[in-house]
Amino acid sequence: MSAGIPESGLQLRSLVRADQTLELSLEPVGVPEPGPDQVVLRVDAAPLNPSDLGLLFAGADMGAATVSGSPDRPVVTAPIPDAAMRAAAGRIGAPMPVGNEGAGTVVAAGESAAARGLLGKVVAVAGGAMYSQYRCVPAVACLELPDGTTAVEGASSFVNPLTVLGMVETMRRESHSALVHTAAASNLGQMLNRVCLEDDIPLVNIVRKREQEDLLRAAGAANVCSSASAEFMTDLTDALKATGATLAFDAIGGGRLASQILTCMEAACSAAATGYSRYGSTVHKQVYIYGSLDLRPTELARNYGTAWGVGGWLLTPFLQKIGPVVAARLRSRVAAGLKTTFASSYTAEVSLPGALRLSAIADYGRRATGSKYLIVPNAESRPDS
Repeated sequence: MSAGIPESGLQLRSLVRADQTLELSLEPVGVPEPGPDQVVLRVDAAPLNPSDLGLLFAGADMGAATVSGSPDRPVVTAPIPDAAMRAAAGRIGAPMPVGNEGAGTVVAAGESAAARGLLGKVVAVAGGAMYSQYRCVPAVACLELPDGTTAVEGASSFVNPLTVLGMVETMRRESHSALVHTAAASNLGQMLNRVCLEDDIPLVNIVRKREQEDLLRAAGAANVCSSASAEFMTDLTDALKATGATLAFDAIGGGRLASQILTCMEAACSAAATGYSRYGSTVHKQVYIYGSLDLRPTELARNYGTAWGVGGWLLTPFLQKIGPVVAARLRSRVAAGLKTTFASSYTAEVSLPGALRLSAIADYGRRATGSKYLIVPNAESRPDS
């Protein structure tokens, strides 16, 4: 291994134990020699995305969590409710590394030209296990960041930006002309708003708070509806009439919001119909649930005719479906816009030990807009960092 690279580094692990408890810990993991087509990445920044929290917490009651161990190697334990334990049965006793994506500097490379060409470069990777100080990954999995782009700026290069572009690509492939998005003031929602403005796509943004509405309007959003408003259904129907949106991406998941969107889509479509149909509008209305900010069951009140659908949407299967050529085109657009269209902001930066502080867990574990954390794995390991 190259000089200056340690033999091992810390990695955040999530373990479901047979006694129905979750254990989060930092474990030493060897830093391997890279194979011919691999590189070793010193991970400098990795975001805590909502999609990471399911694996990290395994449905445990983090409000009842306790911490032990040392300041540099804390161990967090929390009870797992019965229903969550049944869902986690397949991972009992198997410590699982966490972290979908991140960025850092390539500090060692294999013999291939592709690998050697990345040595010393700052790259982003969606390689899993990114809450680690070092990761060995295939060179082909790396997105070389433009000159002058830092690891912090490139840490969120995959999940949110490619999800946004995937939504737009899905809209076009399924012959829709406008979009609806929930939790629209999130980092992802703000990216989607910028992309829709750039591409002249009508977008209906659904938020929950007045300050979120103000934020999006200040960013140029024309259609923003608050689900907390007494006039929400009327406002949403009017926005759908104005945009013609018949495709929604819902980050909330639980509760009645998906059903409310379909109801308002039906009202907007019916208002434009030339005659009565007892089966409702023939225009297909689709809601894709891609998040679980609300863990309650999804409630559907079927008052929107028969031309509708509710399904799940996940980035990885979508990228596999569109193939490497289209995926590469999307990645290139992301790389070009990391400091503008696809820029991310973070509430706080924490070290690996800092990510296991109970106060930090309570904050980023809320999955709330404006509480996005960034892990800096090679930061000085202080309990307050």
